[in-house]
Amino acid sequence: MFKPGQYNQIEATAANDRDKAVQVNETTLGLQRRLIGSHPQWWLGAMLLALHYALAWGIDDWSARAMLLAHFGLFLMWQPVWRGERSIESRHAYLVVIVGLLLAGWNNWWLMAVWLAVLFALIGGNLLGSQQPRQRLAAILAALYLLSLLLIWVVPHLFADQRFEPALVILVQYGLQLLPILIIVVPIPAGSKSSPLAVDLFYSLMLFLLVTGLVLGSFVVKQVSHGDYPLALAQSLIVMALLLLTLSWLWNPRGGFMGLGHQLSRYLMSLGLPFERWVKGLADLAEREREPSRFLSLALHNMCELPWVAGLAWQAPHSSGEIGMRSRFQTGYSFKDLTLTFHTKWSLSPALLLHLKLLTQMLGHFYEAKQREEAQRHNAYTQAIHETGARLTHDVKNLLQSLTSLCAVAENSGADQAAALQELMKRQLPQITQRLSTTLEKLRGPPQAAAAQVDAAAWLEGLKQRYPRSEIEFIVDGAPAGATLPQELFDSVAENLLQNAIAKSQQHAGMRISVTVRPAAGGRLTICDSGKAMPKAVAARLFSAPVPSQNGLGIGLYQAAKQAQQSGYKLELVSNSDGRVCFELARTSGLG
Repeated sequence: MFKPGQYNQIEATAANDRDKAVQVNETTLGLQRRLIGSHPQWWLGAMLLALHYALAWGIDDWSARAMLLAHFGLFLMWQPVWRGERSIESRHAYLVVIVGLLLAGWNNWWLMAVWLAVLFALIGGNLLGSQQPRQRLAAILAALYLLSLLLIWVVPHLFADQRFEPALVILVQYGLQLLPILIIVVPIPAGSKSSPLAVDLFYSLMLFLLVTGLVLGSFVVKQVSHGDYPLALAQSLIVMALLLLTLSWLWNPRGGFMGLGHQLSRYLMSLGLPFERWVKGLADLAEREREPSRFLSLALHNMCELPWVAGLAWQAPHSSGEIGMRSRFQTGYSFKDLTLTFHTKWSLSPALLLHLKLLTQMLGHFYEAKQREEAQRHNAYTQAIHETGARLTHDVKNLLQSLTSLCAVAENSGADQAAALQELMKRQLPQITQRLSTTLEKLRGPPQAAAAQVDAAAWLEGLKQRYPRSEIEFIVDGAPAGATLPQELFDSVAENLLQNAIAKSQQHAGMRISVTVRPAAGGRLTICDSGKAMPKAVAARLFSAPVPSQNGLGIGLYQAAKQAQQSGYKLELVSNSDGRVCFELARTSGLG
């Protein structure tokens, strides 16, 4: 049994050992990276030397197989496809093991010929990534070595009756190894290493095919003619040179004829240009057309103009149909609620099938966006109708409240007040009639004329007469001669605020209400009550959104605030405390 102190000491020792192991691993990895990346030409030269010692003295004994394994290991350190200091994935590791087993266990001259052709193609494809002259010189020396070893040593071993002159054997065994040695001793400035992904796949494949064609051509010519190998190699070189010369002329001929290069460019570009044209047309159509069904129909008609499309059928939530002709080649794609069936003129390649899939997805995205735009327009139209109806409803309610007040005055007046009542009716009924006419005009369309102005003193007097309540106090803070107010705005705001305050006074006994008008500078209306303060959550949303409430302070003030904003005024809550709740309507600063 361990004591607690001993257990902690053992755990600390284990943690220190783990930290040391991590540090050693990182140090080893750093040294490995510097060793691999500092002088890549050393690994290239060592790889070629190992290959040379494996092939120049024969490949039948075990020493040759050992050198081939060493060559393959050095190749993995040098290779320009993966970074030599990085760990490779499992599927790539299996490929590496398989190639190593082939080189070590099935080492014949045909396999060596293929391997040398692959190495020549990799090094030749890496020439484009060599920016320094000495790097390029090392790559040229390596390519020269591989091609020489392949043509004068490996390929002749493919013939059973081939005999080698002693001079040729000495040249191969001792002369060719000077090229890898030169690669190692060529100094390359630090910091000029080529990219590990500098191999050009197209050039590497082309070089591999050329070397393979040269080797197989020489083999076939010698086997058929039963002549000497050098003569067969020369004949193959002449035929390949003539073929390349002919292809170079056909690639870009003179005399105004289109060459193979132009035809190839047209073929490659013909796959992309119709697609790009259709995408541009789709974007232009999306800017012009607003209705989703018509947009979809026009876009599908444009899609039928693609060279490989004979016709198509579509199925959407609100439309369906067919365009063009049917064919025996068809394919279908779906994107959410849109389904397209393409009828093509011929069986499509995977690239064109991918194009059609992308077209369907793009059209589906645009169609979905058009549906969202239509839904937003409908919602905006419905919201406008709702807000207009709510606003007019409050206007009518305010008019009804004014008529109710007049009726109450008429019921409570006596015979001796008939003259005063008649004067009140003469003043108030035309105003109510005018306000009702204005409300009905709003149902037909937005008002075109400027808001009507009214004398400030006359407006306040009329408000007093409509609300003859003892708890309401009316105050005029200065009354310049000729001062006017926008009648409709002040009527709407004052009646909304007073009705809310009166409804609030029914729950708070003894609550007082004050109405203060300052006619100067466009008019300022302040209505305060001595009731309880509003909740902060209600006050924060009072003018920005409808607030549900059983005692008012809901959509009426929201509509009044929007009306004030449209008229150049601002309605705000200037005080919200127990005993003093004040609303104020004033002209926005900067407007005269």
